[in-house]
Parts: sequence; C-alpha cells; structure tokens
Amino acid sequence: MPAPQPSQQPQPSQPSYGGQSSPADQPSPTDRSAPTSALSPVVPPVLAEVVRSGFVEGRHRGSLVVLGADGAVELALGEVTAPVFPRSANKPMQAAGVLRAGLDLAGERLALAAASHSGEPFHRDLVRKMLDEYGLDPALLQCPPDLPLDAEERDTYLASGAVPDRVTMNCSGKHTAMLAVCAQRGWPLETYLDPDHPLQRTIHRVVEDAAGEPVASVGTDGCGAPLMAISLVGLARAFRSFVAAEPGSAERRVADAMRAHPEYVAGSRRADTWLMREVPGTLSKMGAEAVQAVALPDGRALAFKVEDGATRALGPVLARALTLLGVAGPVVDRIGRAPLLGGGREVGEIRAAF
Repeated sequence: MPAPQPSQQPQPSQPSYGGQSSPADQPSPTDRSAPTSALSPVVPPVLAEVVRSGFVEGRHRGSLVVLGADGAVELALGEVTAPVFPRSANKPMQAAGVLRAGLDLAGERLALAAASHSGEPFHRDLVRKMLDEYGLDPALLQCPPDLPLDAEERDTYLASGAVPDRVTMNCSGKHTAMLAVCAQRGWPLETYLDPDHPLQRTIHRVVEDAAGEPVASVGTDGCGAPLMAISLVGLARAFRSFVAAEPGSAERRVADAMRAHPEYVAGSRRADTWLMREVPGTLSKMGAEAVQAVALPDGRALAFKVEDGATRALGPVLARALTLLGVAGPVVDRIGRAPLLGGGREVGEIRAAF
C-alpha cells in the first residue's frame, strides 16, 4: 500500500464514544512490571485535526498500523511496535480465555462477555439473567458501580432515579463470564481478578498466542481486571487471528458471536455495532484512551491509539483508516462524522489528517 498523502478534504466524523477515564484507569504503584512510560520518545504523527471556522485549533497525535491479508505490515504511522495498553480492545481475547478455561457460552451471552456495553436495558437484563443462571450474587462482581456508558441511556437511567450499579458498568458482562467459569471450575471467586489466578493466567496465554508476542507489562484496567500490554502490531495481529481462526475454536467462536450480535458488544448507537452490522464479517472493538482494532473478513486488519486518549478523534481516524482499506459507504461516513458547534450550529469538525 503506498503511503497516503495528507488529506485535503474534511473527513466526516461521529460524536465521541468509548470508555471513561479516571484515576482507576492508570496502573497502580503495586502493579507488577507497570511501565513508567508506555509512550515513545519520538513525537508521533498527527492523526486528527480540530478545525473550527476554517482554523486548525488543535491536533491529536497517535500511531496506527494496517496489516495486509497475509498479515504483513502495509502501513505504519508512528511507533507501532512499542507496547500499549489496549484497554477494552483486549476483551475478545479475555472472552476467548473464558472459553478455553471451560465455560460454554454462545450467542448474545458470548458477545456480552466481550463487550463494553452501553448499559441499555437489554444489556443489564442479560447480565442479571447470566448471574442467575450460574447461581451468582451480583455482589460478587468486582467491577465498580457505574452509570450507563451511552449518554442518551445515562440520561434516561438517571431520570428514572437509578444510581450507579455494578451490573450497569460497561464491563459487567466480562466480569459475569469470569465469575461463571470460576464457579464452574471450583476456582476462588474472591480473587478472580488476581493476575496469578488460574483464569487470568489462561487469559494471559491467550493474549500472547493471539498477538504473537510476549505481554510487555501487566497493569490494572478501569474495571479492575488485569490488563496486558502489547504492541499495535500485536493487537492488529490478534484481531486478524480471531477472524481467521478455525471454526469451533475459542477465538472463532468469540469472533462469530460478536459479529452476529454486535449490539451486545457495544450498543444501539455505537460505531462498533454499526461497523459489524453493516460490513458483514468485520470484527471491531474499541478501548478507552482512544484505542481501536478492526479485522476485515479477508484478513486485513488495523489498530491505532490516539496518544492523548481523546475518544472524540476515534471516529474520524477509524473512518479514514477504513477508507484506506477500501471500505466505503454510509456507515463509514456516519462513523467519521464529528462536528464542532458554535452558538448551537455546526462551525467545524474533527477530521483525519493522514
């Protein structure tokens, strides 16, 4: 793939989406091998520009990699071999780890195990149903109480008088699946998030197998689960491996469930849902701090991270990367649209700059 030229046309974009950032999202001083810095000393390229009234008032830098159908790197912008925390883009691998550990999940339940769900009623209902099916008390969930991730759903939720809840937290499906396999295997429930727990050791191996590289560091994600650092090349390679995996394997089962039930992976108004629903065979998952990974059904894949963690840049960057891969259509335009307002009217946009 030839190196792209700087874009001369505004790239449409979508409102920002994704995980919330808090002090709990950062590695604690007690995290084993927590990096003092995961950022490259080399200044990464600009991936997106903030344009207001024709004036560029800000820029978002980051790194991006595109793999060809054979898995070879076809495009690399910035530092794509240094480790990053993929955040929730690791969830397909965590779900595959739960399957490898022995839990038999399928359909919407498996999609929810790999989800950063929006906290809509159908998400919360299925989490509660899964907890009941495995005889688990919701109090066993060690993800923090939270509000719905989706802004529209959050307003409705608060208007009803509801309060932050562990079931509502966007990672509750993953935590439910983790607890379920521990209960099934007779593993300790109270320490299911310990990096040395048998389940987490299994997930660690799955991440390394899928990425084709060693985990560089283990930290703590915003939900409290162990978080494995790999490179953007490794992340793209992992997504590619899930799409290309043998039918019936844990990896392929996760990919198939996510693609068949994308609304359970994200929600009704999220880019991952739109992309998996409207581009058949595509696997897509975002992560907090502006991480995104996508694999197309032919084996091509991409992964990127916006360095400053600005999720508002995710849509424009993703749409541009998809365009470079030849993916087009209304869904790409919808994902890429990120307007800026002034006085209640549109006066600019966040657009891709590569």
